[in-house]
Amino acid sequence: MALATGALPAPAFPEPSLWWWAYVALVPWLLLARSAPTGRRALLDGWLGGAGFLLAVHHWLMPSLHVFIVVLALLLGLCWAPWGWLTHRLLHGRPGPGRVAAALVLLPSVWLMAELVRSWQYLGGPWGLLGASQWQVAPALRLASVGGVWLLGFLLVMVNVTVCVLIAVARARAVALAGLTACGAAAAGAWAWAWAPQAKEPGTARIAVVQPGVIQGPGPRFERSAELTRQLAGRHVDLVVWGESSVGRDLTTHPELSRRLAGLSRTVGADLLVNVDARRGDRPGIYKSSVLIGPDGPTGQRYDKMRLVPFGEYIPARPLLGWATSVGKAAGEDRHRGTGQVVMRLPDGLRIGPLVCFESAFPDMSRALVRDGARMLVVQSSTSTFQGSWAPEQHASLAALRAAETWRPMVHATLTGQSAVFGPRGEPVGPRMSTDTSAATVYTVPLGQGTSPYVRIGPWPVYGAMAALAVFCAAEGRRALSRRADRRTGGPSSGPSDRRTDRPSDRPTPGRP
Repeated sequence: MALATGALPAPAFPEPSLWWWAYVALVPWLLLARSAPTGRRALLDGWLGGAGFLLAVHHWLMPSLHVFIVVLALLLGLCWAPWGWLTHRLLHGRPGPGRVAAALVLLPSVWLMAELVRSWQYLGGPWGLLGASQWQVAPALRLASVGGVWLLGFLLVMVNVTVCVLIAVARARAVALAGLTACGAAAAGAWAWAWAPQAKEPGTARIAVVQPGVIQGPGPRFERSAELTRQLAGRHVDLVVWGESSVGRDLTTHPELSRRLAGLSRTVGADLLVNVDARRGDRPGIYKSSVLIGPDGPTGQRYDKMRLVPFGEYIPARPLLGWATSVGKAAGEDRHRGTGQVVMRLPDGLRIGPLVCFESAFPDMSRALVRDGARMLVVQSSTSTFQGSWAPEQHASLAALRAAETWRPMVHATLTGQSAVFGPRGEPVGPRMSTDTSAATVYTVPLGQGTSPYVRIGPWPVYGAMAALAVFCAAEGRRALSRRADRRTGGPSSGPSDRRTDRPSDRPTPGRP
C-alpha cells in the first residue's frame, strides 16, 4: 500500500501532465502514515512510499538500469522515511490545532529536505521534484520566480496536508482552512506581481535549433546536422544550436571538422554552438563540451559538462558498482568533469549560458549563469536512449521552469527528443519539435532583463524549512530532557504513586477522620 500511494503523484508530471493532480496526490500517502499503529511503522510507510514515488517518476530508466533501479529507489526512498514518521507524530489520533498548525509548516519542510538530499548530483540529481509538475501553470511559474521550484514544492505539500486534515481531523479544520487560505493568498499575490515585478523584454534574438532526428552513428548524424544547417542561409539568425553529442570527434585532433563547421558558420552568417562528445586531444579522458564556432573556426569559448548522469556517463564507486554494466546500459568508461561554468559572448554582444542535458534539472546552475551575466540559457540534450517514453517531455518541461525562475529565455535543443524554446516568463515560444522530427527551426526569442527574486535571494524556502525543522528538533530535545529530569527528581512524570499524594482530594481535611 505504501509503494502504491507513493507512486500516485507520477501522473502530474509529463507525459500525462495532469498538473492539478499534484494538489491531492499525496493525501492517500499522508492518511496511510497518519493511521500507522506506531511511529516505526510510519517510518516504513515513508520509506516505501518514497521508493514508489521514485520508481513511478523514473520508470523510463528501467530498460537502461534493469533491476538496479529498484536498488536505487529503495536507497533514495530512505529520504522520505522522516516524512512518514513526522506525519504520524503530528497527525496521529486526534491532534489539536497546535499540532495541525505545526504540520502545515513542518511536513512541507521535511519534504523539501528529502528533495534536497536526493538532489545531490551523486545521488541522481533533482529530476522529478514535486514543484516541477507545475511547469505549464502561469501563476505557479510566477511563484517560481520568487522562490524557485522549492517554493512550489513547499506549497503543494502544504495543500495536500490541508486536504488530509479536512478529511480526517474534524476538530482542526479551521486551522487547515487558514493554511489553505494562506496558500491562495501567496498565489494571488504573485499573480498580481505583489512580490515579483514582471520580467521585462528589451528585445529579441533569432535562434535556430537543429534537430537531426533518430540517426545511428556520429558520422551520419553530423552530415544530417550540416545539411539542415545549410538550409538556414539567408534567414538572418543570430545563433545556430546543435544538440548534445552532435560532434563525435575532438576538433583539435580533427581540424577538418573545424574547417567544415567554420564554413557552415560563414554560410549561415551566425555562430554555431555544437556539442563535442569525444576524447580530448589536449588532455586525457572523454568530455562532453559545448563549443562555440565562428566563421574562422572555434572561438576559444568552450564549456565542459560538470554534472554527469550517474550510470549513464559514469558509475559511482566503479570498483564496487561496476557490475551495473552487465545488467544495463551503464557507462563502460567514465566521462570527465569540467571545472567551472562559462558565459559565452556572441558577435552581437548577446551573452549565453550553456548547459548540457542533465544540468538543466539543477536550479542552482541556471541561477549562477544569470548572476554571471547570461541573458539567454541554452541546453543541449539528446534523450535518444529514451524515445517513446516520458523522458523527452519531462526534460523539455524543465526549460520552462528554469526560464521562469531566472527571467531568462531558455533554448532546449536535442538530437532526437523534444526541442522547445521558452520565454522569460516560462511561456512557450514557437512550435515544439517532437521526437520524430528532423528539421531546423528558427525561433524569435524574447530576451529578459532584470533580476528575479529567486536569482537575487536564492532558495530561501529551503533555508526557511531548515530553520523550522531546527526549532522543532530543539523543542523536542528540550521536552525529552525535561521528562528525563522529572523522572530523576520524582516530579510529575515519576509515577502514579507520587502523583497521588499531590491530589487535593487525598490531603487530610480538618474535622474528618
